[in-house]
Amino acid sequence: MRTRPAIVLACWLVGCFGVCSMANAQDFRIEVVPSAHGFDVTQLKPLTVAFNDQLGNDSNGEGGLIRFEDWARLYPAQKKFLALFPGYTEPTITKALKDGAKAENKPDAGADAKPSDQADDKTDTKADGKADSGLVTEKLYMYVAQARFLLDRPTGTIDLSRYATLPFLEKIDPAIKHKIIAVADLPPMTDAQGAGNVNPDRPWCSGRPTLICIHSSYALEGKIPLGIMLANKLRDSAKKISDHIDFDGELSQIPSADIDQAGLQGLTGLDTAVAGVLEQNIFYVNQIMKFGKFLAVFQSDPADADKTVVTAFMALAVDAGVFDKKREFEKVPVLRNLVPEQVLMGKSSFNSGESISAGLPKYARNEVKTIAGILDRDK
Repeated sequence: MRTRPAIVLACWLVGCFGVCSMANAQDFRIEVVPSAHGFDVTQLKPLTVAFNDQLGNDSNGEGGLIRFEDWARLYPAQKKFLALFPGYTEPTITKALKDGAKAENKPDAGADAKPSDQADDKTDTKADGKADSGLVTEKLYMYVAQARFLLDRPTGTIDLSRYATLPFLEKIDPAIKHKIIAVADLPPMTDAQGAGNVNPDRPWCSGRPTLICIHSSYALEGKIPLGIMLANKLRDSAKKISDHIDFDGELSQIPSADIDQAGLQGLTGLDTAVAGVLEQNIFYVNQIMKFGKFLAVFQSDPADADKTVVTAFMALAVDAGVFDKKREFEKVPVLRNLVPEQVLMGKSSFNSGESISAGLPKYARNEVKTIAGILDRDK
């Protein structure tokens, strides 16, 4: 009975707040439910996260992917709030259409783009009439996790500005390294990775009073780097697979004046007023993913105003081209378990750890449990 007070006191003495937060977060457990955002609040248990990531066709309980176009059609409320911006569509890029052709991507056509920068639906051709490259739609798959949990205090006592900070971000996943950057340090968004990701409503990392702009890097763990090294030696492509995932984004508290009360109530399925929203946008990733978003909506418990219901979402867009490597990897016995879809879904012998290398389902569960633990502890 004396163990927990002793640990808390020791942590306070040495200042290891992050370690204590991680330890406390383990008190939360995941309960898989048919729909977290629609889960009856009266059925929520203390220190329990109601969780679901089954939007796709995967029925084995390990998480599924869904085509972006199907997601937008079937879940319009999610698409509005969990895409990079409400009007987001799968971008148009220039892509090689045959072996040996070099693909070039035109600058993204943002709100201020000149007519000459706008992509027209044409194909570049050689004198013999054969196409080298053409404008194609970059197809995406979505991984979407939904979670809901209770905090044993009213919404008025929760200051979300405390969480739009680097220390909070660093506590969530120590394996991902973050640093604050200036707007001038952001990539130009003119290559294939940035195409379509320019926000037409406001420039990234600006327009909100409580916001940080961040560059993050994650070194893939376990046997994955070794597999990548071998894959790069065997591949014909000049573009090598990186053993790091680097991404740029922003973490912010959405201003009260900008909160879409009716829209977010429809998203969460709760009719109590939205007291606050915490949002992380990842708008540039060096490989595998196109964008990512974390959204946490804070509302009063309809049955108890002294409690807060947090409905959280994690959405990650995966480039469909990643899955084209399946046949390539399956030809090499030692790489058969490095098939990207299997690794992403945590079904490979190459998966390891608690972070992204564990696969998206495990990663999402760990992330939301840790966040719930930090919020629960910070009273």
